[in-house]
Amino acid sequence: MLTQAENERLTKVGPGAPMGELYRRYWLPVAATVEMETEPVKAVRILGEDLVLFRDPRGRYGLVGNKCLHRRVDMVFGMVGDDGLRCPYHGWLYDRTGQCIEQPAEDMEAPDSTFRERVRLSAYPVQELGGLVFAYLGPNPAPLLPRWEALVKGETNRPAIGWSILPCNYLQIMENSLDQTHVEWLHRRFDNYVLQRKGRDDLKYEVRHHEKIGADVFEYGIVKRRMWKGGTEQDPEWRIGHPVLFPNILLNGAQTLQIRVPIDDEHTMHWWYPARVMPRDKAAAKAADTRLYHVPLPGVTENGHPTWDVLDNNLGQDMAMWYTQGGVADRSEEKLGTSDKAIILYRRLLEDNVQKVERGEDPMGVFRDPAQNVCIHVPTEDDEGGIEERRIRSVPGRVVA
Repeated sequence: MLTQAENERLTKVGPGAPMGELYRRYWLPVAATVEMETEPVKAVRILGEDLVLFRDPRGRYGLVGNKCLHRRVDMVFGMVGDDGLRCPYHGWLYDRTGQCIEQPAEDMEAPDSTFRERVRLSAYPVQELGGLVFAYLGPNPAPLLPRWEALVKGETNRPAIGWSILPCNYLQIMENSLDQTHVEWLHRRFDNYVLQRKGRDDLKYEVRHHEKIGADVFEYGIVKRRMWKGGTEQDPEWRIGHPVLFPNILLNGAQTLQIRVPIDDEHTMHWWYPARVMPRDKAAAKAADTRLYHVPLPGVTENGHPTWDVLDNNLGQDMAMWYTQGGVADRSEEKLGTSDKAIILYRRLLEDNVQKVERGEDPMGVFRDPAQNVCIHVPTEDDEGGIEERRIRSVPGRVVA
C-alpha cells in the first residue's frame, strides 16, 4: 500500500505537482484532427490547466490560455482568422504565440500605445500527427513528438479514433494496464457472466489460467509477460511480452494505442487509436464515416441495475473497474499481493522519473535525436501472430476491442 502522501505524489497532476511536472515533459493529444476541421475552436482542460485550442483557415494550430486578458471572458467563443484568435467582447486579437497584436478600442484612442506589446496569453506548441493534435506544456527546448509506428502509418491512412472522459485519476487506468491477471477474470469469467445475463451463451469463451506472470523495464517502459497453463516460455506472450509505453500508453497490439491524458486529478481523457468499429446495420455503417467515436461509460440504471449492454466488451469492463474506484483511489487501504508485481514496478518507475525531472534531467521516453524518431516500432506479440486470447466482438453502432 501507499501512504496518503505517497498516493498524492503519484496522483496530483496540476502545475507544480511532481506528477504534473513529469507529464509536462511529454507531448499529449488534446484533440482529433477531424473535429478541428469542422469546429475550429475547442475548450481544452489538461494537467489542471484550462486552455483553448484553435485552428486557423490555413490549418495552423494555436493553444492559448482560455481567458482574455482584457475583461476575462472565455476565448472558446473567439473568432478565428488568419492572424489568430479574436476575443468576441472587444476584439482583442491574439496570435498563435499568445501575443496580443490588436486592441481595436485602444488603438483608436491611443494609436502610438505599446500597451498590446505587454499583453500575452500563456501559449504552448502544438503539432499534428496521424490524425491527432498534440500539445507540449513543458519547459523549452521541447523534445521531439514521438513517431510511434501506429501514428506514422496513420498519417496516410487516417483511422477511426475513439475517446471517452473518465471521472477518475489517470493512475487507476494505467495500473489496470499493468495488471495481468485481471484478463482471466474480468475479460473471461465476468465476460461469460455478462453474456449469460444477456442470453448469449453461444458467445461464451473458454477460460484459461495463468501459470506465471512477469514484468521487466525496457527502453520505452515496461514489458508485461504472461504464460498460460500448458504454455511455455517460448510462447510470444512470455518471450516478447506486452508493452506499456511510459508514462501513459498501452500498446495493445502492433498498431493500436490506448493513450491516457490527465485532465485534472479526478478526470482523464482516454483515446483509442485506432478504434475498431464493426457495424452490423446500415445506420451504424453510415455513422462509421465520422472517424471519431465517443465510447460510452458503463454504469447503473436509474433503479440500480448494471447496464449490461456496455459490459460485454473489454472497453466497457475496464472502464467500470477504473472509475468505480473513485475519483482518486485510496491506496492507503489497498492490499497488494505477489500478483501485483507489475503495478509495483510501474509505481517505482514513476517515482524514479519524477526524481529525474526534479534533478533537471529528461525522463524515460523523451526523444531528442531525429535519427531515432523516424518510425518507432516496439515488438509485440502481434509480430508473431498475435495474442490467442484477443477477440473483437461486433456490437451494433459501438466501438469494441
